[in-house]
Amino acid sequence: MSRICELTGKGRLVGMNVSHANNRTKKTFLPNLQRVTLISDTLDRSFKFRVSTSGLRSVEHVGGLDNWLLKTADAKLSDRARKVKRDIAAKQAAAA
Repeated sequence: MSRICELTGKGRLVGMNVSHANNRTKKTFLPNLQRVTLISDTLDRSFKFRVSTSGLRSVEHVGGLDNWLLKTADAKLSDRARKVKRDIAAKQAAAA
């Protein structure tokens, strides 16, 4: 399983460890991924995603899973998140 946030697309970053003697060794910085259950108000269902903690705060700030998915570009979302986004958009279009 890749270490990429399913909602924000945040992945690993590459940098250097720099010692006191200025020796440099390569290092990877991994996102803090958590498996969380998020509830969709439109679909009345819960979904499990691997989300970074900063991404989870962003979802809560925007107002929940539905608002986040509808405002986020498809390129950042995982395949599962894109499917949920399509379902939410279809249900909202049918209700309107």
